[in-house]
Amino acid sequence: MPLFHSLNNRENTEVYIWKITETEAFLRTDIELSENSKNRLSTMSSDLHRRGFLSIRHLLKIAGYSDLQLFYTDNGKPHLEDGKHISITHSYEFTAIIISDVPIGIDIEKQRDKIKRIAPKFIGYEEGFISSLENSIKELTVVWGAKESMYKLYGKKGLGFKAHCLVEPFTMNSDLTISRIVYEDDNLKFDVYFQEIENFMLVYVIPSRNA
Repeated sequence: MPLFHSLNNRENTEVYIWKITETEAFLRTDIELSENSKNRLSTMSSDLHRRGFLSIRHLLKIAGYSDLQLFYTDNGKPHLEDGKHISITHSYEFTAIIISDVPIGIDIEKQRDKIKRIAPKFIGYEEGFISSLENSIKELTVVWGAKESMYKLYGKKGLGFKAHCLVEPFTMNSDLTISRIVYEDDNLKFDVYFQEIENFMLVYVIPSRNA
């Protein structure tokens, strides 16, 4: 079932979130799939992945689009036929999409202890901030989500989470921080929005107005 639809009035940015509780049979109804999507769906061995894929198409419908208006570039980045920007995410029983007039990225992640073990692979600039925390699972999940979202938005090969994606210190009750991509000739600044949904962390990035 759709969890909620939130509107961030920045650049007509809309976020749609789905909690997957329905059967695959139910999710296959009332949507039209492109031949490419039918082929992709047929290769998915996981029931949860198939239901996630289908729930995203329902989110598109709620947003006023169909699967036929969604296409992917050669590097796997999604686009909408009308020129609007879109980003998509799926984690366990949650899926989400974000649609905007400007380039955006979104990520939803389950909060798990595992993130502490993999932190050295993506924490660089943020090391001092993270090391000062007593329990950093929430903050690490936000940082990871911000970097994953920037990676989706940027869409260029060679971007490193640790070396090129930076996230400013924040508090969990602020729901907002700043991040940057510093890579080759680019120095890009983003506003990072985040919120907890059950035991998950939703994060999305929008180009900062104060870049």
